[in-house]
Amino acid sequence: MTGPAHTAAPPRGRRLTRRRRRGLSRALQYAVFAAAVIALAVTADWGRLRNQFAQADLARQMFPDVITPALKNTVLYTLSGFAVGLVLGMVIALMRLSSVGPYRWLASVYIEIFRGLPALLIFIFVGVAVPLAFPGTEIPGGTYGKVALALGLVSAAYMAETIRAGLQAVPRGQTEAARSLGFSPTRAMVSIIAPQAFRIVLPPLTNELVLLFKDSSLVLFLGVTLQERELAKFGRDLAGQSANSTPILVAGLCYLLVTVPLSLVVRRMESRTQEAVR
Repeated sequence: MTGPAHTAAPPRGRRLTRRRRRGLSRALQYAVFAAAVIALAVTADWGRLRNQFAQADLARQMFPDVITPALKNTVLYTLSGFAVGLVLGMVIALMRLSSVGPYRWLASVYIEIFRGLPALLIFIFVGVAVPLAFPGTEIPGGTYGKVALALGLVSAAYMAETIRAGLQAVPRGQTEAARSLGFSPTRAMVSIIAPQAFRIVLPPLTNELVLLFKDSSLVLFLGVTLQERELAKFGRDLAGQSANSTPILVAGLCYLLVTVPLSLVVRRMESRTQEAVR
């Protein structure tokens, strides 16, 4: 009798481990990306790009006007819109959490409408529809007031949901403890719940500030004077006058001077929040 047949196992050294396969896949992706970058660098006409986007003399002529008033106005528009949106968003968030049905319905309708409409339509509504609906009335602050209202209406819908999520993230025991100490519901919200909620939602609110900074470019649809121009309008006007795109590139770099540090701050705050949760 012959013994049972034994099948020889494949050598273990020839099989790729899962970690090895991931490493090879990552190396292949890097190689493809590097090849694509090299191909673009070799085939691009850098001379034409430099002439159209990197005229040093034209860039120098933009200063200091690109900072004041262009960048200054952009910052003012953003901060005023953020302030309006934060106050209105807090009110809408509380309405959304209210036990009164009509308050919740109104808040829900507002959020769905203003999150669904493009910001451009809101600017046109503020600049055109409001004066037509209320003849003889003017929004305080002129263009600055219109921009603050338009940006505030848009951002309030997003901030309301962020703040609502933050308020609901605070443990219910905090409210019960405050009530047991004799705090009224309003005082408990202002003194105990809201401060904890804002620590939670501070990173997404800062991210909303970055988005508003970019949305402020829509101010051009309101019709602004030379001293009321923001970065995008300023760069676009100079690009049209000079028939060159260098002013647009400079304006974009000025946007990055603000948005990149803010984005880094957001990531830092998010990492701290995650570490606190752990």
